Parts: sequence; C-alpha cells; structure tokens
Amino acid sequence: MRTPHTDRGRLLLVLALATVVAVFTATVPLLRDWFDLRVYYGTVHTWLHHGGRIYDYRVPGTTYGFTYPPFAAVSMAPMAYVGLGTAIVAALVLNLGALAVVLRILAGPGWRRYGWFGWALVACGLALFEPLRDTFSFGQVNLLLLALVLGDGWLLSTGRGRWAGVGIGLAAAIKLTPALFIALLLLARRWKAAAVATAVALGATGLAALVVPDASRFYWTRAMWDTTRVGRLDYVSNQSLQGVLARLGETGRPLWATVVVLVLAVWAVRARRAIVVGDWTAAFALTGLTACLISPITWVHHLVWLLPSFAVLVRAGHPRIAGALYGVMCTSVVWLWFHDASGIDGFLGSNTYTWITLGLLLWLPTGQAGGRGRPLNRNAATTAPAPSTAAATIAAVSAQPGPLSGTTAAATGTAAGPGLGLARNASSDPTGSTRPAAAKPQSSSSRASSYTVKPPPA
Repeated sequence: MRTPHTDRGRLLLVLALATVVAVFTATVPLLRDWFDLRVYYGTVHTWLHHGGRIYDYRVPGTTYGFTYPPFAAVSMAPMAYVGLGTAIVAALVLNLGALAVVLRILAGPGWRRYGWFGWALVACGLALFEPLRDTFSFGQVNLLLLALVLGDGWLLSTGRGRWAGVGIGLAAAIKLTPALFIALLLLARRWKAAAVATAVALGATGLAALVVPDASRFYWTRAMWDTTRVGRLDYVSNQSLQGVLARLGETGRPLWATVVVLVLAVWAVRARRAIVVGDWTAAFALTGLTACLISPITWVHHLVWLLPSFAVLVRAGHPRIAGALYGVMCTSVVWLWFHDASGIDGFLGSNTYTWITLGLLLWLPTGQAGGRGRPLNRNAATTAPAPSTAAATIAAVSAQPGPLSGTTAAATGTAAGPGLGLARNASSDPTGSTRPAAAKPQSSSSRASSYTVKPPPA
C-alpha cells in the first residue's frame, strides 16, 4: 500500500483510519468501564472517609478489592478528595502523558522525522493494541510504571545517572513486578543506581508502614502470598507461565518455581550480552518480558511491558516480524478460549500472548548499541560493539513514510533512532478449572458497565 504524497491525501487517510479504529474500539473489544480505577477509588475513599481497612474493601457486587502494596494506596490517596468522574479524567490524562513519555524515549532523538502524519499513524496503531486498550479502559497503572522505569533507563543511557533508580524504586514500591529492574542494575554493576532504587523502594514502603501499619502488616505477611486475591490463575487473561500451567491443571509450586529459575537464567545470559555492548533497549526490553513471564499473574493489560521489544525489533531491521506479532496482540485472540482452554488448540491458542512473550525473550536481537547510548556496565566500556545495521534500516524507514502505514508497523516504527532507543478476595474456584468465576471485566465476557463504586455517604 502506497501512502499519499500530499498533505490532503495524508489527512484523508488518517481520518479514515481513525474512523475505523473508533468503530473497532467502540464495538469489538470489551469495555472495562474503569473497573480497576473504581477499585482504587473505592478503597481510598472508604479508608480515608469512613475508617475502612484498605484490604477489606470490595467493589459492590463483586469479591474483588485492592491487591497492590500499601504504598500504592498511599500514593492514590488524593483520589479520595475528588469525585469519581474527576478521578477518571485524571487517570486518562496521566496515562496519555505516560504513553507520550514512553514513545518519546523509545523513538530517540529522531522522533521529529516522522512528522504529524507518522505520529498520527502511530496513534491509530496503538489504539488497537489490546494491552493498551485494556490499560486505558480499566484505568490501570501499567503505563505509569513503564514510564518511570524507562525514564531511569534514559537517564543512565545519556549520562544523566545522578537520579537514576528513583523511577524504578517508586515503580517497585507501587507494584512488585518492576523490582526485577533492580536486579538488572545489579547485573549491569550499576551499584549506585541499584542502591538508589532499593533505598527509594524501601523508603516508600516504610512510609506506608508508618501511615497504615495494620494494612502493611497484613499485606507483607498474608496478602502478598495469596494469589487468589488477585484472581484465578487459570483464567485466560493470565498470560504468565503460571497461567499456562494452571490451564493445564498443574497448580503445584515446585514446577512453576523450576520454570521461573530457568527463565531467569535465560534472562541473565541475554541481558548480560546486551549490557556488555551498551544495548539499553534490549536490556530493558528483556527485563520487561521476563517480569511478565515469571509473575504469578500477568493480565493482558500488563503486557504493555512488551512495547520496548517491538521497538528493538524495528530498530534491528525486523519491522515485518514486529508488525506481525503486534498485529496478533491487537486481535484479542486468546478470548476465543474463554470458556474452554482444553485440548491442543486450547493449549496453543489460549496462551498465544505467552508464546509471543517467551519467543521474544529467546530471540530478541541484542548487541545493537543505540547510537549515543552508553554501556550499562561501566567495566564493559572498552568492549567495542559490533557494527550495527540498524542505522541503514532506520534511514530507510524514516525516508519513506510508507512502512509506517500499517497499524502494527505504525505502532512499532517509533523505535527508530538512537539514544535509549529502546528498549481481589480469594475465589473459591480451583485454579485448574477453565470455567468462568465471579463476574468481573477481567473474568467475564460481559461488559463492566454494571459495576459501580458507591461508597457510603460521608
């Protein structure tokens, strides 16, 4: 498909694509009706205005409540002093801002080369990406955490590492999964950044312990270890390795722990290779992939952590592969096995996003040092990276807007450029079951609009 050569033609194409995207998002995907944001809002509202306990709150009509560490509730406290509508608008603005930061970091210094037309195509492509759709529709925090983590990567890659680690530390205090990036800093021998991240995470956690000591004690001694509070492990939206095992009927911890150790070993080897040549993109992308795989529960909206991987593929000269994988993740294909994930087709199809994540961990190109990026490992600075073909690919892409015209290529094409360049209460259902549990947008085929948060009057 050739892209128009005139501004008028490009504008008409963008308007047509925007219309198609709008119709698709309004009719095909499930609308989550800010369900997770309602959990956050109801939790802090009940806690601060009615003396409720953080981990006792449940969304009316469901068994689902707050599952993040106590610091997350403390950081969300301002929501208790505004209306739900204002909180929803604020969440949209924050997520849009975080997405802009992520795209700016992934695009690198050459972001202006795409112009309004390229970025309009990117926006259309991103609107189709299921993890992003769900992040916005649920009112989730994943994009904010991704922006915090990538911000640290940008600081380190550009030699502005004085405050590096703050973002990772805050992200780890809000949600446990980003703590793996502290391990990446240790692997890279960036001791100062790792120490800063650890200190920030512990400081934020300590602050929460002072503010809500009972909730902190409950979370770290009980809630943290109870995955059933979050949801059923076998539910099709859980695209982690634990989810794969649960859908096979294997709920034992030993097998899952063994798989996790193997994945971490692969990650350490591959991330170390990226570190040696200063490939920040791949190092951070590999860490995000690994975090999604080893987490006991990785809902589909958590997979926004895959965005840096698509950037790596495009930068390394594999835009078609990136586009194909991205396109699959726009289809919501895993939901075809919502009711029954048995059989070979269920094993392959219901875990599609997990296979993509695992494949990227094993195959993602490394060793393409991103322009002016510096080695993560200072001791490896003398190791000269192999000549990269990424520059030629980037030049070809940027000179022709055509490759950006596909929805998937548009979403991933932003990676071209140097710099960082990047890279609920327990259910009684057994985790081996493939039947749906309590009604929730994350575990139901019905729309979420029937759920509302109505805290008791102040």
